[in-house]
Amino acid sequence: MKKSPIRSIATVCGLLFLIIIGLSVGLAYYLLSPGPGNAKDQVFFIRPGLSFKEVARELEANNLIRHKKLFLFWARFRGIDAKVKAGEYLLNPDMPPLRILGIMKKGMVITHAVTIPEGYTIRQIAELFAANNLLDKTKFVALAFDPERVKNYGLTGASLEGYLYPDTYYFSKGLPAQAVLDTLVNRFLAEIKPYKAQIAQSGLTLAEVVTLASIVEKETGVAEERPLIAGVFLNRLKKRMRLESDPTTIYGIKDFNGNLTRNDLHQSTPYNTYVIYGLPPGPIANPGIAAIKAVLEPTASNYIFFVSKNNGSHYFSETLAEHNRAVNQFQKRRGN
Repeated sequence: MKKSPIRSIATVCGLLFLIIIGLSVGLAYYLLSPGPGNAKDQVFFIRPGLSFKEVARELEANNLIRHKKLFLFWARFRGIDAKVKAGEYLLNPDMPPLRILGIMKKGMVITHAVTIPEGYTIRQIAELFAANNLLDKTKFVALAFDPERVKNYGLTGASLEGYLYPDTYYFSKGLPAQAVLDTLVNRFLAEIKPYKAQIAQSGLTLAEVVTLASIVEKETGVAEERPLIAGVFLNRLKKRMRLESDPTTIYGIKDFNGNLTRNDLHQSTPYNTYVIYGLPPGPIANPGIAAIKAVLEPTASNYIFFVSKNNGSHYFSETLAEHNRAVNQFQKRRGN
């Protein structure tokens, strides 16, 4: 007796349905099944530019997943393969594959705290990131000293010195150097925004305010002295006196060895304020908002000199004679 075509089709469809159900159950079991248990967490790094196929291969090589083809199939079916972000992930072989995919899709990367102190230069900041294995310091410095990139932020000058805001940040490993610069500069622009009216009223440009703030930042670590030191430098600028600031001179010395000599003070560089008049061509470090506020709200005084008292603070003078006496007291006797 011949089987009807309809019955044959129904049989085939039934078998296909059972196969699909079986495959679906198997795939679901694979995706949702945890590992054997008692496994240790692993830091898994997805390098920038890695294809998802390579990611799956490395996950399998590190025993974080099994059956990478099933893993790849589901990721591509759900469009997750195109959404995975580079960076470090804390994974465990006991995690179900679906959980691992979810972590990578959401970009739940490990972040590292990086604290940039006030007064750090571009090169010091680059060293800081490099010490934490977060980026290539050479590339970071090259980008920060690219005048075209400075213009892209609406800023002026030959570099981003002065505009990398000092604070604590959280970055993931593998971020492009440009993304890190964007974060630091955009933070500076956000912090400076409330002071735009004050800057306009100060008679100084933004670049001049930041330049002077960077000098104030390097001259003292005593918070209450910043407005007073800013006032001294502003007094000297008004009197057309040289600023005569050691930190500016040091900034202009290539490969400074830590020992500022009399010969250094007579060398003609754009940053040697013992030789040039006015401000140097740009900031010498990256100041915090307190130093910037000190420039915008300086302490009024007749002081035009100050000298270190060797305890972190300074002695301020109105006349050269008084200043020379202070130098003799606090500096020349230091070696006795």
